[in-house]
Amino acid sequence: MTLQDKLRSRFPHFDSVMAYIQIILGCLIGGAAYPLFLVPNSIAPGGLSGLAMVLNHLFHWPVGMTSLIMNIPLFLVGYKAMGKLFVWRSLVATVVFSLSIDLIKLPPMTVDPLLGTLYGGLLLGVGLGLILRGGATTGGTDMIARMVHSRMPFITVGVFLLMIDCVVVILAGAVMGTSEGLYAMISIFISSKVIDMVMAGFSSNKACFIITKQWDAVTRQILRDMNRGVTQLTARGAYSGEERPVVLCVASRQEVARLKDIVREADENAFMFVTEAHEALGEGFSKLAGGE
Repeated sequence: MTLQDKLRSRFPHFDSVMAYIQIILGCLIGGAAYPLFLVPNSIAPGGLSGLAMVLNHLFHWPVGMTSLIMNIPLFLVGYKAMGKLFVWRSLVATVVFSLSIDLIKLPPMTVDPLLGTLYGGLLLGVGLGLILRGGATTGGTDMIARMVHSRMPFITVGVFLLMIDCVVVILAGAVMGTSEGLYAMISIFISSKVIDMVMAGFSSNKACFIITKQWDAVTRQILRDMNRGVTQLTARGAYSGEERPVVLCVASRQEVARLKDIVREADENAFMFVTEAHEALGEGFSKLAGGE
């Protein structure tokens, strides 16, 4: 039993607590991206926070508080479209994230717009990725997007949010300057890619597919020597028309070498390919559980 499993057995609300820890940590990291990189270089990273930066440029309104004021009405309008737990966590994330932008008083790390774009997008992506992993979001725009999609299915949530980002980038270009608008597009791209990476996880696990005539021997050896689960997938060779199982085993990076030895010892003519398994959940790996 892993440490996480032991903690879950002792503390019934362990997953919920961990979710909120991820959310708070993500808010602090993402919020720090603004004073460190984005605000000093006038880079509006899309969404309502980006719109708040445009308003800050025009009227010197605080970015975090302006973003919060714009988000609250959207929550009130769109909360019925979402689950209660998601809405509550998102409300907490929005408040903490907005306050972090204004209350984290850190001096700018760079006034180079390119560096500000790259590192601001990176830091913001890490923060937002952690918030999403915690089962929350930082904007009421997500709720409105889901409501729009429910009434107009031909407009997907992603397309609606992309439209909002495009409007913000255009405004940023018109108000702050063309270069700032172009930098904002780069920042949005970087943060979206980093969000995907954080959501997928940084696990080094590998999914190993093995095609061999000695599938039974390979399976027994893996179960006995590696203590890893094995799945046999039914497959048919296109050339021979012969049916035989494909052995699937998920292993850590360190275990792949041992798995190759097992396959080679059982069948030197076996075919094996290894792919990334960004996140392995279940027996032998991280527990598959959701926070309540």
